[in-house]
Amino acid sequence: MNGNLRIVLAQLNPTVGALAENTEVLLTTYQEALQKGVDVVAFPEMFLTGYQAQDLILNPSFQKDVYRCLKILTRECSAEMTILFGAPILDDGHLFNAYIQVRNGEMSIITKKKHLPNVDVFDEHRYFKSGNLANIFSIKGVNIGCPICEDIWHNDVTNALKEKGATLLLSPNGSPYERGKIKLRKDVVSRRCKETNLPMIYLNLVGGQDDQVFDGGSFMLDKNGDLLLQLPQFEEKKLMFELKNQKPISGPNVSLGLVTKLGSNISQDYRAIAEGTKDYVQKSGFRKVILGLSGGIDSALVSTLAVDALGSSKVTCVRLPSQFSSIGSLKDAEKLVKKLGCSIKTIPISGPFKIIMDSLSQEFEGRQADLTEENIQSRLRGLLLMALSNKFGSMLLTTGNKSEVAVGYSTIYGDMCGGFNPIKDLYKTRLYDLCKWRNSEKESWMKGPRGIVIPSEIIDKPPSAELRPNQKDEDSLPPYHVLDLILESLIEENMATRDIAKLGINAQLIRKVEQLVFSSEYKRFQSAPGVHLTKGSFWLSRRYPLVQKWTDSS
Repeated sequence: MNGNLRIVLAQLNPTVGALAENTEVLLTTYQEALQKGVDVVAFPEMFLTGYQAQDLILNPSFQKDVYRCLKILTRECSAEMTILFGAPILDDGHLFNAYIQVRNGEMSIITKKKHLPNVDVFDEHRYFKSGNLANIFSIKGVNIGCPICEDIWHNDVTNALKEKGATLLLSPNGSPYERGKIKLRKDVVSRRCKETNLPMIYLNLVGGQDDQVFDGGSFMLDKNGDLLLQLPQFEEKKLMFELKNQKPISGPNVSLGLVTKLGSNISQDYRAIAEGTKDYVQKSGFRKVILGLSGGIDSALVSTLAVDALGSSKVTCVRLPSQFSSIGSLKDAEKLVKKLGCSIKTIPISGPFKIIMDSLSQEFEGRQADLTEENIQSRLRGLLLMALSNKFGSMLLTTGNKSEVAVGYSTIYGDMCGGFNPIKDLYKTRLYDLCKWRNSEKESWMKGPRGIVIPSEIIDKPPSAELRPNQKDEDSLPPYHVLDLILESLIEENMATRDIAKLGINAQLIRKVEQLVFSSEYKRFQSAPGVHLTKGSFWLSRRYPLVQKWTDSS
């Protein structure tokens, strides 16, 4: 090595389609690195366009704008320092997911992604052609190869780069958060390091995009698979270090951060939801949020998350009591808001409900009250919340947990109204865990208060929609610990009924829950997006027909 190689890893947050803004981030970071005598500044996969751009990337006008930005970057990055970033490249009529090098005012393609993920939230076969290009480039005697994301989950690309003479692998990634995934990434990278006897830098995007949250967590392993560097999750970070004898060291004017300690799974879930909510709200052009606060645990957690993510001044909670709302729930909601420091409004729905029932009295004459009257209350609340959202320009957050969303225990055009659902991929039992964890933890990024935020009265009381006298969720649903076990088995594990029954659960109950999941698909199709936490999240991860007649007869 001819002198130490000085590198900047730019774990940053692009916005999909914001080509001018993303280009400016690239150029600003380039200039900062240039002034510090850096040799290489590297960005993650598809940074120029943001990820995932989906069908936007197929638009010819969008492709022309990408090309214009590439020309600007090539012209402006005229120094000997190398800048690396991901972008879509149109070549011979085909689009490729490419990793680009610009140096001395010249652009070259280092890698065209070979392995295109087409599972879970990914659909890259729809957009890109598989590439076979995987070159290396040399700086100060270090031969660098750049396998892109999925290419490190297979050993052919990394082995080919080793054979071409690579002495360092730098892998740009656009890998969204999923519970337990950061360990899986490290296990995969460790295998590649040991196979090739090469160190590898794993550089990941950070920030929310629709239902996905890119959690950063970039790291470097040595040739034995041991950890050398660990960047934080969910935070933008520009890490500068020097590489000597394949290991990062500190040097003049170089601050080498310590290996960041990562949080627990529950801490990561909470942060993912908060960051995903914040980015969805802000990237959509909103500054504030509003939500209905019932005094129940779901809306309590969403309001707490919103305050932690956005700050109390950006959150408005609305109580919408009916004749069935308990005094306890109203007091619990008030106690929560006082702790959070956000504003609260109270708009009773009893009067509007009576007007609607009077209007329908002739049509409903002789019929008993049923789910219809419950849904009218829910839709009244949705109407009023949407009116406030429209009038004051706040995004409405909806508050249905995954257990309820899965079985349709929600009212379309009612409590499902909203622009985003932070807890859409959070089962009820897991939701209780997050509430208890937040009451005992206050991390530095949180904008909310310390101490017990969610009153114990909210956590301890039996869940209820309070749409009829003495209503409890378990009147209609199995206990949540049983329901969630069935749902996780059906949705995350794709288990057969007979295998779930072996867990000690009644087969008839399992089939009933399965039918509820299938018959509620049309509701989920019309529901707000929410943060992806598991491999069975509703939207891109799990795609079922709206109308279908199959059930598991095993």
